[in-house]
Amino acid sequence: MNKVVVIGAQWGDEGKGRIVDLLAERADLVARFNGGHNAGHTLVVNGQTWKLALLPCGLLRGKKGVIGNGVVVDPQALLAEIDRVAAQGLAVTPDTLAIADNATLLLPSHVALDAAQEALRAQPVGTTGRGIGPAFEDRAGRRAIRLAELADPAMLRLRLAEALAYHNALLTAQGYPAFDLEAVLAGLLELAPRLLPFIQPAWQLLNEADEAGRRILFEGAQAMLLDVEHGTYPFVTSSGTGPAQAASGTGLGGAARGQVLGVCKAYATRVGEGPFPTELLGAAGDALRQRGGEYGTNTGRPRRCGWLDAALLRKSVRVGGITQLALTKLDVLDGMEELRICTGYRVDGAPRADYPAAMAERGRVEPVYETLPGWRESTRGARSLDALPEAARAYIRRIEQLAGAPVALISTSAERDDVIQLRDPWAER
Repeated sequence: MNKVVVIGAQWGDEGKGRIVDLLAERADLVARFNGGHNAGHTLVVNGQTWKLALLPCGLLRGKKGVIGNGVVVDPQALLAEIDRVAAQGLAVTPDTLAIADNATLLLPSHVALDAAQEALRAQPVGTTGRGIGPAFEDRAGRRAIRLAELADPAMLRLRLAEALAYHNALLTAQGYPAFDLEAVLAGLLELAPRLLPFIQPAWQLLNEADEAGRRILFEGAQAMLLDVEHGTYPFVTSSGTGPAQAASGTGLGGAARGQVLGVCKAYATRVGEGPFPTELLGAAGDALRQRGGEYGTNTGRPRRCGWLDAALLRKSVRVGGITQLALTKLDVLDGMEELRICTGYRVDGAPRADYPAAMAERGRVEPVYETLPGWRESTRGARSLDALPEAARAYIRRIEQLAGAPVALISTSAERDDVIQLRDPWAER
């Protein structure tokens, strides 16, 4: 087994970055395959905090990083991130990072369109406002500019004129100012010399590595419940988030045949708008947020908090082809007298196992809970299953039963090495 895909099994913010960091120790390459700089990964290494958005987490392990074609790249955000980690002591060079030449360029006009579109919605989606959705729309609409075009100013001007004609028509119709072609072009050409050395056919690099038997780790952003096809639509992200996207978003078709590790918290969180059947409101939700430090890595937005939804987790396992789970933030539940797990739902009093796709039905959903005893002992920093109280072990076993997948890893703090490993994700199934 030389390929592992790490994906989120809930609504994001599950702690994928620290799991990728752990697995990257034994990887040769780490590849990002979806999203953009709207998703952030926070890692704590030897007491130092690192916040990454576009850069693959494997760089912190000295492993080659790849930003695949499934990622939309804001050049200013990427270069700012490279400068920021350099100031912390991590040099990112063309020898350590490759960016797909067919990745989509995110423009300043995409950011303006994001705000304009959100303002028009009767029910705001709660985007990060960073232009990710409009950039993916341009890709589907065949207006997108690929990073390779930065090497050809004449072609870049032509493609940019086409994109801005469309963007400006939408913006001015809503009373927003238009973008000037020459100003945007000049900004891109100023950044191009720093970006071009990183740009190459990433699909070729990954396929050659795979054929040589090198270990490749695929780092997902967002999560299965935010997947544009299978998430709680329309309150989702604009790209695929599962292992199929790892294949199409890097150009390595065999990615989807690797081990799929789904990361989930011991409870549930969500940022922005959208359904959240097990959400805890008021003081209970506030307390869980404070205990877990639940604030967005990039945006600082407070996360909504609630009980673990095993019914939706089971869907993520099945739809995402998850073969193993990584359970994070178990220590946040220390000291709670009892814990609840959602096992299914009622709609208009009738039981159902799945969460409805119809928005009208969602408003009438009631979660069905199973209650388990909590534990008073501290699990923080535990590195073996025997170090956990029996109630915590029982909670983990019940999650495995309800989700239909074994737990391979358990993190018990934000520190890199505070992990319990029950199975080896790099081993054969």
